[in-house]
Amino acid sequence: MNVCLRRLFLITLMFAVPSTAALAQGAQANRPDPGHIPFTLPKNIDWKETGPGEYQAKLFGDSNKPGIYGVLIKWMPGHFSHPHSHSQQRYIYVVSGTWWVSDSSTYDPSKTYPLPAGTFAMDNVKAIHWDGAKPETGPAILELVGIGPVVTTHVGSDK
Repeated sequence: MNVCLRRLFLITLMFAVPSTAALAQGAQANRPDPGHIPFTLPKNIDWKETGPGEYQAKLFGDSNKPGIYGVLIKWMPGHFSHPHSHSQQRYIYVVSGTWWVSDSSTYDPSKTYPLPAGTFAMDNVKAIHWDGAKPETGPAILELVGIGPVVTTHVGSDK
């Protein structure tokens, strides 16, 4: 990953995992000027359903347009994507929960691998994969950063 993209990814993590300690200490009087440090509190993140059991919240940019973008993805328990690939490299940080992944072209949730919170991963260009959250481990929230535009190609008859 190039150094600039890695730094930008790490900076966006600070916004994806806000500190509740500062809020608990009544730090409202120390609130930074949004013109200097724009932020969105967790309660104000705009989650949109993008498929059965999958939600996304746009942080910045647009995956359908040229340039860098960042989104949060929330997989609800028991929901998975199906085998697919992407036209661009994508960088993922598991913010919370356990993210279950597979590099198989065959959809079978029993053959996924768990990636716990704190894990960093990548979707390599044109590499088949699929992912989601198992019922027994609860929801998973990911931060995904990439450069658009991105084309997603579904594989096989498991669309």
